[in-house]
Amino acid sequence: MNGVKAGFRGFAQYLGALVGADAYRKYLEHHAASGHDGPPLSEREFWRDRTDRQDNNPQGRCC
Repeated sequence: MNGVKAGFRGFAQYLGALVGADAYRKYLEHHAASGHDGPPLSEREFWRDRTDRQDNNPQGRCC
């Protein structure tokens, strides 16, 4: 049963990465690794900024 759970978790993480659900976690990792002086954006600020950038600079998307 543990193998099924682990497989499902892996698949769920893959799907999350595919749709960008892990973007904030990646942003925090990048922010910490690149040595920025200020604090990172809150999760709400991050998603608002990302949405605004996508709306202002539309690029090819699958949908």
